[in-house]
Amino acid sequence: MSVLFVPAPPGSLSDHLGVTLAAAGGVSPLVRDLGLCLVAAGLLAAAFARLRIPAIAALLVAGVALGPAGFEAVSDRESVDTIASLGLTLLLFVIGLEVNLTALLSSGRTLIVTGALQVPLTLAIGSGVFLLVSQLGVAAIGGGYGALYLGVAGAFSSTLLVAKYLHERRLIDSTSGRLSIGILIFQDIWAIIFLAVQPSFADPSLAPIALTFIGTAVVAVLAVLGARLVLRHGFAVVARSPELVVSLALAWCFGVGLFGANLGRLAHAVGIAAEISVSLEMGALIAGATIATSPYAYEVVARVIHLRDFFVTLFFVGLGMSIPVPDGAAVVLLAVAVAAVAVALRFLVFLPLLYATGLDRRNAVATSAKLAQVSEFCLVIVYLGAKLGHVGGDQVSEVIFAFVLTALATPFFFAASDRLYLRLRGLLDRMGVRSRGVRPEAEAATPPRLVLLGFHRVASALVAELERVHPSLVASTLVVDINAAVHPALRARGVQVVYGDIGNAEVLRHAGVESAEVIVATVPDELLKGVTNLSLVRLVRSLAPEAKLFACATRASDASTLRAAGADHVFRPPSEVAQGLVPAIGAALDGAWDGFAAARADDDAARASGAEIID
Repeated sequence: MSVLFVPAPPGSLSDHLGVTLAAAGGVSPLVRDLGLCLVAAGLLAAAFARLRIPAIAALLVAGVALGPAGFEAVSDRESVDTIASLGLTLLLFVIGLEVNLTALLSSGRTLIVTGALQVPLTLAIGSGVFLLVSQLGVAAIGGGYGALYLGVAGAFSSTLLVAKYLHERRLIDSTSGRLSIGILIFQDIWAIIFLAVQPSFADPSLAPIALTFIGTAVVAVLAVLGARLVLRHGFAVVARSPELVVSLALAWCFGVGLFGANLGRLAHAVGIAAEISVSLEMGALIAGATIATSPYAYEVVARVIHLRDFFVTLFFVGLGMSIPVPDGAAVVLLAVAVAAVAVALRFLVFLPLLYATGLDRRNAVATSAKLAQVSEFCLVIVYLGAKLGHVGGDQVSEVIFAFVLTALATPFFFAASDRLYLRLRGLLDRMGVRSRGVRPEAEAATPPRLVLLGFHRVASALVAELERVHPSLVASTLVVDINAAVHPALRARGVQVVYGDIGNAEVLRHAGVESAEVIVATVPDELLKGVTNLSLVRLVRSLAPEAKLFACATRASDASTLRAAGADHVFRPPSEVAQGLVPAIGAALDGAWDGFAAARADDDAARASGAEIID
């Protein structure tokens, strides 16, 4: 997507800064502009965090300060916007990686009916409200299609904001999270349809709509085939290097996205005269979904989110730059009205649709609250409407301000969805919206009780011993390791496996270590790369403060340091071997070897029968 930017006038502060900085160090204007954006965003984010104000407000204020409404310090805002738009692409790729398609499809009637009807109903009601207001003489709505475009602002929710907060709060696989993502996908389809017919409102055609669906289907089918026939083998080749796994995943993301964006050219090249294309963002979502079930998904998510956050930061700073100076109080008041209508429609349209199609009312309220904002896609739609002469500059400003207002409110809606349900419960009872049984979450794997960080000889012996002594514990044991070659053997024995870097906090969070009862760092420091047992203990203790944590020490002097960092038990493989050998040596020296060997014979035979994965 893109953001509307107002060009900086000649002789502005940006020009003077550009000359000064370029003379000082030959820094390119783009690098300088990116640096200014990041410095301003970082300083304001720190200040706003102290005041407990959402970080998004700091990013928007940074943009306002650097943009035409402030110091005009950034000269090349269009280039900043182009780079920032990658944030939405990466965000949708990550969402695709995390979406459980089986669980999403299990939403069935609720998702399909709500997704199909929500946009037409909210668009009709919202446009009707603003059309009625315009009949009362409110000029700020504008003539012609003004009411329609303000209605559009109330019909779509923000993919960027909803996906961001669902991911941060780890709610993507909750009932309300899955439905929110599903509804947003339907909204993206409706937005594409709107964009297809927007240039020809006077004489709309169904052909662009049909081609959009055909293009999406073609990209999805080919992406699924490519993931199964080609990408799977590529991942197997680079599995020992997490960095290469992520590079391959990003190549897949942009490869599928660019294929969809250039589908029309490819069709023309083979003699098919059809204007068909799929957006880069939709292609990224499809690319992520096709590898969501691969064992590498957690590692990719854990490494890509930081790259994504960099671009998303620039996106919101860029959006702040696009905020114009208000042209009178009427524009601001109408923007507040647009924001209020957008939020109200979530509870007047979304909630009844969700409830009527079988969802319990608590999740219906939670889903409606999470979607209570204006979409960044609406900025694109209204901007194109201005270029087509459908609306004027006031309407563009109104939608931008409405987006900013609802964006600032979104964190509060996420945090307060349960409290909001409790407040609305009495009203819902009086309206006949009765409580019903809560839909169970999709069946998940057994929550891990025991987590083994790393898989080498100690962990291999430990799994074999668990199979012999505590077989019931095997199914609730989870191994986190990057050696994909041993994963099939572990799964064959019933052990849960997650591919990922054990030193990455996001990998461990996604793996579910926070709910584990016992966590064992099984690999000694000399075999670890980029992490130590000490750093692992500190990291895991911050994630799972209640778990019993066992760490592996190389030297005897390491034990006290590891315990001080939070380890409950420290083991040294050489020491454990010595403790096992001393009784055998004593028995041999005391002439009691035959009795000792006979006592150990059964145990030794049982251990020999249970082959280890790493021999």
